[in-house]
Amino acid sequence: MATEDVNEALGAAEVPIESTTEKQPHKLERKWCFWFDNQSKPKQGAAWGASLRKASTFDTVEDFWGLHETIFIPSKLTPNADIHLFKAGVEPKWEDPECAHGGKWTFVVTNNRKQALDKAWLETLMALIGEQFDEADEICGVVASVRLKQDKLSLWTRTKSNEAVLMGIGKKWKALLDVTDKITFTNHDDSRRSRFTV
Repeated sequence: MATEDVNEALGAAEVPIESTTEKQPHKLERKWCFWFDNQSKPKQGAAWGASLRKASTFDTVEDFWGLHETIFIPSKLTPNADIHLFKAGVEPKWEDPECAHGGKWTFVVTNNRKQALDKAWLETLMALIGEQFDEADEICGVVASVRLKQDKLSLWTRTKSNEAVLMGIGKKWKALLDVTDKITFTNHDDSRRSRFTV
């Protein structure tokens, strides 16, 4: 999506402060939750996910724009922090029943890191809440990971065994991101790593 389109979408989501009539909010197909995890100062012996916190839940377009514009922008994070957007009721953990038998597509951001990460993050969020994936029920959520040497986005799936569904998700996501770099699929299963690239 071009910058002009993003600006147009932002403008369309604004509600005039002095409006005398209440506008009906634009409901989404499902509820979504933002999560935050800062692993920059882990406590000794703490289990993974100990710092994971649910930050906010929303189910309207207006609430999404309000939240995204204020705090949920990856380039504002410190290194070793993650922002997650997952379907309500699904925790961004491998152990969650919705994620346990799945995997993730990963896009590593290499050029113009911060700007490219923010753009790819926003494109992915809009595709998820706008139900742009044919296989939307198979997607759990997305994670933006900020690291010292590289940033990445990971699109989590419910399944790891249906190659046709996985390839459909991967190809659609790559097209939405408008990238030529390869993206890779990895199982959540530590003992068996299956990788696909598109």
